Amino acid sequence: MSSSRVTSTGNFELNATPLIVSAILIAAGSAIGITGLVIGGATMFSATRKWVQQMDVPPTEVVKQKLAQTKAATTAGANAWQSHNGMVRSGHG
Repeated sequence: MSSSRVTSTGNFELNATPLIVSAILIAAGSAIGITGLVIGGATMFSATRKWVQQMDVPPTEVVKQKLAQTKAATTAGANAWQSHNGMVRSGHG
């Protein structure tokens, strides 16, 4: 009859069976968790892709428009600040 007890020097005794069971349960839980992440991620990716395809204006075009608006607002703000402080800007450059 084999024993599942591992003994070392001193009074420390370790029963290996609960450790093996816990390792198996941790591995199974991790596998279930990873599977859930993969399924959830794939679902989110698919839904996002469908949402982007249904948009009237592609996201890249929206970003270009917002960037142009930001540049225009920044230039207007800088010009207003400079004219308010008596600095006259002559031309671009």
